[in-house]
Amino acid sequence: MKQLSFLCILLVTFSSVAQQDSISHKGHTNQNKFRQLYDEFATPNVYRNASGAPGHEYYQQQADYKIQVELDDENTKLTGKETITYTNNSPDALEFLWLQLDQNKRSKNSLSLLRDGDKMNPIMSPARFASTYLAEPFDGGFNITSVKNSDGSSLKYTINYTMMRIDLPKPLAPGKKISFDIGWWYKINDHVAKRGRSGYEYFKEDDNRLYVIAQFYPRMCVYNDKEGWQNEQFWGNGEFALNFGDYEVEITAPKDHILDATGVLQNRKDVFTKTMLSRYNEATQNFVKPVVIVTQEEAEIAEKTKETATKTWKFKAENVRDFAFASSRKFIYEMMAVDVQGKKVMAISMYPKEGNPLWEEYSTKSVKAALQTYSRMTFKYPYHKAISVHSKNQGMEYPMICWNYGRPKPDGTYNQRTRNGMISVIIHEVGHNYFPMIVNSDERQWGWMDEGLNTFLQYVTEQDFEEGYPSRRGPVTNIIPYMSGDQSQISPIMTQADNVIQLGNNAYGKPATALNILRETVMGKEMFDHAFKVYANRWMFKHPTPEDFFRTMEEASGMDLDWFWRGWFYTTDATDIGIKEVKKYYVSNKPNAYMRDLLKERNMKESDLVPLVYAVAEDSEDFKDVDTSKSIIENSQKLTDFLFDNFSAEERKQLKNPNFFYEVVFNKPGGLVMPLIVKYTYADGTSESITYPAQVWRKNDNQVSKIIPATKKIVKIEVDPKLETADIDTSNNTWPKEEATSVFDKFKSKQ
Repeated sequence: MKQLSFLCILLVTFSSVAQQDSISHKGHTNQNKFRQLYDEFATPNVYRNASGAPGHEYYQQQADYKIQVELDDENTKLTGKETITYTNNSPDALEFLWLQLDQNKRSKNSLSLLRDGDKMNPIMSPARFASTYLAEPFDGGFNITSVKNSDGSSLKYTINYTMMRIDLPKPLAPGKKISFDIGWWYKINDHVAKRGRSGYEYFKEDDNRLYVIAQFYPRMCVYNDKEGWQNEQFWGNGEFALNFGDYEVEITAPKDHILDATGVLQNRKDVFTKTMLSRYNEATQNFVKPVVIVTQEEAEIAEKTKETATKTWKFKAENVRDFAFASSRKFIYEMMAVDVQGKKVMAISMYPKEGNPLWEEYSTKSVKAALQTYSRMTFKYPYHKAISVHSKNQGMEYPMICWNYGRPKPDGTYNQRTRNGMISVIIHEVGHNYFPMIVNSDERQWGWMDEGLNTFLQYVTEQDFEEGYPSRRGPVTNIIPYMSGDQSQISPIMTQADNVIQLGNNAYGKPATALNILRETVMGKEMFDHAFKVYANRWMFKHPTPEDFFRTMEEASGMDLDWFWRGWFYTTDATDIGIKEVKKYYVSNKPNAYMRDLLKERNMKESDLVPLVYAVAEDSEDFKDVDTSKSIIENSQKLTDFLFDNFSAEERKQLKNPNFFYEVVFNKPGGLVMPLIVKYTYADGTSESITYPAQVWRKNDNQVSKIIPATKKIVKIEVDPKLETADIDTSNNTWPKEEATSVFDKFKSKQ
C-alpha cells in the first residue's frame, strides 16, 4: 500500500504539465493516426484472406501466345501475327475479352497528345523543338489486319484508343479455353527523338539502328477478383497489368543482326556462328568474368555492310507475363555464369561500341550483383538468364531482358556520375524481374508496388555492390527536400500512377525510403527481412494488391503497422519531432506547492496522509529546502524507511539510486507518427540512446512527456541523432537548443 501511494503521487506530480496540455487539446482526435485501416482496405474474402495471403479460392487467368514477327529494318516496320489461347480460371462466364493495344498511344490522333496542359519551354534542343511543333505527329499505332476465331471465322471487335474488345460468339464458361488469331503491323518509333519505352535509336555515323522492341503485340488484359477487367487506358505513366502464360515466339530479322529476347533460344546452332557457339559454351562455365560472344571488332565490321537476307530466331518462355527483344548489327555480346543460390544463371550484356569502355567494365557485373542480392532478399531467381541492353536514354524492364542508359562521351571518357547512373539503372531494371515480372502487381494502378519495392532493393544491392556507394534513392536524408516541399505538388503514395505529381519522388524515392526506415528503425532488419521474404514468396507468380503487402508485413512480423502505412502511404505528412521543454526535479520530505494547495483545498493536514515523498522542480520555491548534495534515498527519510520495510538487504543492493529526475516534453509539429529516438549525454561524457516506439504518441498526437531518473547530470538531449526518421526540421531536435543548419539546408548547400 505504501508503494502504491508513493508511485501514484510521484506520477501525478510529474505528469501534471502534460495532463494539462492534453486537456487544452481536448478537441483533437488523438487516436486518428493509430486507427485501423479497415475503411481503406478491401474486406477479406475467399480470394484474398485477412493475413495478406492468397485465399483458398484465389484464381488468375492464363494467356498463352504463339507469335511470328518480322523486323523490316529498311522501312522501320514490324509485322506480326499471333495466336492467343486464353484460359478462363475465374468463376465467371465472360461475354467478351479485352486486349491492350499499347502502340496506339503513338498513333497520330493519340489522346495522350491532348491530355496534359503545357507551356513554352524557354530552352529546347532543335530536334525536340522541331519534333514537337513543326513535324506532323508520328503515326505509330497498331494496324489490325484480322481478328479470327480458331475455325477461321471473323470475330467482331471494337477499338477504344489503347483497348480492344472482342465480342465472343458465346460466353466463355469457367474452366474453358478459347483460341483466336490476330494480324497486325505498325511503324517503329525513334525513341530518342520523342522518348518511349521501346523503338529504335539511329546512329547517323554508320547509318545503323539499334532496336529495343516491347509492347509490340496485342496483349490480354487482366481479369481478376478486384475489379473484373483491368481495361484502364494506357496514357503513358501507368505501366502494365498482365497475365502469366507460355510463349513461343519466332522473330525474323536481318541476317547480320545479333538478337536476344525473353525465353530460351531454341535454334542456337542455326543463328550462332561456330565461333559464337564455342564462346557461348565457354561462357556457360565461366563464373569469374564475362566471355565476349561477339567482339567490338566484329561488331564494327558488321556495321559497315547491310545484309538483305534474313534469319529467324526462335524462343520459348514458360510462365512469364510479357515478351520483349533487342536486335542490331551493332551489338557487342557478352555472357558469364552466375551462381544464384546453387543455380546457374547467365548474366548477359548487349551494347554498341558507343557504350565502351564503360559497359564492358560494369554491365555484366551489375547484372550479377542484382541477381544475387535480390535472390537473397526474396526468392531464388527462377529463370535461366538476365540481359542488360544498352540504348540511349532508356531504362525499361521486361522478363529476362531490360534496356539501360549510361553512355561515355565520344572519346570514351566518363565521370563518376555517368558510371554510377549506369550501374544503378542496370541493377534497378534487372531487379524488376522480381517486382513486377514475378511478384506481378498492377502497375497501371499502383506504380509504387513495383517501382518503390524495387528501388528499395536497388538500394540494398548498391550497398552490397560497393562500400559507400552513393545511392540516390533510399538514404533517409535524400527524401527530405521532397517531403518538406510545396504540398500542392505532392501526392500520397497511394495515388493511381497516371495521376501522381512528381512520379520519381512519389513512386520510387518515398516508398523506398519508407521501407528503408521500416527495416532499419521500426522493425529491425531480421524481422523486416523475414516478413518481406514471406510476402515475396506468397505472391510470386501471382497478382498482389497493396493491402496484401501491408497485411503480410504485419502478419509475418507480429507488428501493428497501420499507423505507418497510413502516414507514409495515404498522406503527404512529414516528420518533425522536437524537444519542447526540459525540467529537472529533486525529491524532498516536505510537501511541495502542489500538495500544499491540495491539502488547503480539502482542509486537510499533512498528518492525515500516509508518508509521501515529493517532486520539487529546480525553478520552484520549494527547491531551497532540498539538499542536492545527497542522493534521493539520502534526501528522504520516508523513502529510506519504506525501502527497509519492503525490500530485503539483497534487494536493496540492486536498487537504483538516482540523484534527480528530468521531465522532458517532446512535441511533434510534423504530421507523421514515428518512433521517438533520443540520445541522452551525461556530464562525464557517456551517453545512452533510447528508442520509444511510435505508440508513445497514441494518446496525444501533439506532445508526450518522459521522466528520466538519472544518476548523472544530463548535459545534452538529442532527438533522432543519426537522422533516421526523415525529420524535415532539426532545429528543434536538441536541448540545450543549438543554432544548427537543417538537413534540408545542408542538402541545398551540397547541390
